[in-house]
Amino acid sequence: MKNTALSHVHEALGAKMVPFAGYNMPVQYEGVTIEHETVRKGVGVFDVSHMGEFFLKGENALALIQKISSNDASKLVPGKAQYSCMPNADGGIVDDLIIYMIAENEYMLVVNASNIEKDWNWISQHNDLNVDMENRSEDWSLLAIQGPKAAEAMQSLTSVDLSTIKFYTFEVTDFAGIPNVVVSATGYTGSGGFEVYVKNEDVEQLWNKVFEAGKDWGIKPIGLAARDTLRLEMGYCLYGNDIDDTTSPLEAGLGWITKFTKDFVNAEALKAQKEAGVTRKLVAFELTERGVPRHDYEIVDADGNNIGRVTSGTMSPSLGKGIGLGYVTIENSKIDSEIFIQVRKKQLSAKVVKLPFYKG
Repeated sequence: MKNTALSHVHEALGAKMVPFAGYNMPVQYEGVTIEHETVRKGVGVFDVSHMGEFFLKGENALALIQKISSNDASKLVPGKAQYSCMPNADGGIVDDLIIYMIAENEYMLVVNASNIEKDWNWISQHNDLNVDMENRSEDWSLLAIQGPKAAEAMQSLTSVDLSTIKFYTFEVTDFAGIPNVVVSATGYTGSGGFEVYVKNEDVEQLWNKVFEAGKDWGIKPIGLAARDTLRLEMGYCLYGNDIDDTTSPLEAGLGWITKFTKDFVNAEALKAQKEAGVTRKLVAFELTERGVPRHDYEIVDADGNNIGRVTSGTMSPSLGKGIGLGYVTIENSKIDSEIFIQVRKKQLSAKVVKLPFYKG
């Protein structure tokens, strides 16, 4: 089990620590609901240093990224980031990722912790373009400072105007007395805020200064359990739950990041799938009676026939009702369709709804 550079800090704060993607991570401090509300209304800090960072450099860096990812990275300019996925050769997804264009011919790829080795091997396997690749995942830490008060609370720590960092843009700037920090706005909570990438040796200084700067705003440390409820209220996919090696980006509702204006791994097969139409689809649903849907629960129709399965589910702290994502047959995927979640021996009624669950 690996530790992040801040694991000892979380333990000292009394966090409940759990193994996650091979790392010893804080799952909660005070409790999921309190932490969830802190991010929705104020400002909270997640240690997400388990995420992976790959740096690609060279005149063919963009060509390699275009080949392995589904979105069109040629639209990026320095200071812009893009959400994308890496299709595999069988119609599924190797991983979803964020691509940062740092400078001409220089990119940072941020990948999921559980897939660092898999992703590195996949990209390396396709690197016949002599692109200089560096895996710096072990050297970098990442704090996500999230919530509507994040910009105001953190402004004293940097010379850049945080209100000018729009969604999916970033700055390489000074932050908390540390030079060359990547400050981005690619949040996973739906409540605004920033992600701050620093070297491991600087992260404890960063953590302390962030909490000092945010104390008048009621800043709190937040665990991974609240990160999950926050992202689910927005309907953001989680790799390993809602998308994986067996789910196509088109089935997962990620057609918007699948651009057939360029060639990429398995593009032809995905294009054919788009033209033929998918047979199942990832939908969002709300329970219309009390209960909590969970990962892998069966989804059935009114006659009890299996029509799919739940990929993510929880009791929404903001809405006070059971919500979830799941794959269902295309016939049952329309908004307002009635579906049923099999919870032990009971079938709980639910309806398909439009995302996000949380409207802000």
